Amino acid sequence: MKIICVDDEELVLNLIVYMCEQFPSTTEVNGFTSAREALLYHTAYPADVALLDIDMPEINGIELAVELRKTNPDISVIFLTGHSQYAVEAFRIHAQGYLLKPINKEKLLAELEHVESLKAKPFPKVFVRTFGEFDLLVGGTPVRFSRSKAKELLAYLVDKQGAGVSRKDVFAALYEDVVYDRKMQKQLDVIIRSLRNTLAENGVGDIVDIRSGMLRVNPETFSCDFYRLLAGDTQAVSSYCGQYMSAYAWASITEAFIDRILNKNLSP
Repeated sequence: MKIICVDDEELVLNLIVYMCEQFPSTTEVNGFTSAREALLYHTAYPADVALLDIDMPEINGIELAVELRKTNPDISVIFLTGHSQYAVEAFRIHAQGYLLKPINKEKLLAELEHVESLKAKPFPKVFVRTFGEFDLLVGGTPVRFSRSKAKELLAYLVDKQGAGVSRKDVFAALYEDVVYDRKMQKQLDVIIRSLRNTLAENGVGDIVDIRSGMLRVNPETFSCDFYRLLAGDTQAVSSYCGQYMSAYAWASITEAFIDRILNKNLSP
């Protein structure tokens, strides 16, 4: 793993860099006493892991973590600090670790081992990404939909977590304030057919089940970041970026629900 360490105290920084060099999977470690210099370096040479002091001048560790993730959303963040009061704020931005100074070598290496285990998990064959933009990935490649409404239909069914949804309710979500008349019923049929064809072409036709006029997804046929977050998966919690299916207005209700869950779990 490629690691960057940031601490404005040079002696502490050198010790942290030395500890990271002892981790077997470390390929490169770079230390910085300036958060701005670390950010500039990371923009050009992204790291896998960032070990950040929180209480720093100019840019504190929390702010730096947010900036690092703008250029590399997959970077894992471990905070190192002498103050426990930052813990809630740190985990609100989904840090992978939080260690109090003075840093214990065994604990630091254990945190790095945990991060490595998370990154080593194989990418599922069928994965539904809901954090940020919605996507269906098969073998790690996003599926292309010939109709945007067909993609939104799948997103809406995923949001319902396997519960059956009537055609009328689906239409109301996809076409807000449009009358569900005979013409639009036929239009919805076209969208449903397009979705089924796209899924079949990509070998994942079993994701959606349509019976007796009800539509639903089969949650057991794919992996989903939202479902994993609800199950308490720490990697899914860490990957949540504060946005859920951001292209769809109806998704704001679930986004608020996720925020309430995380805020409740992180409250002192």
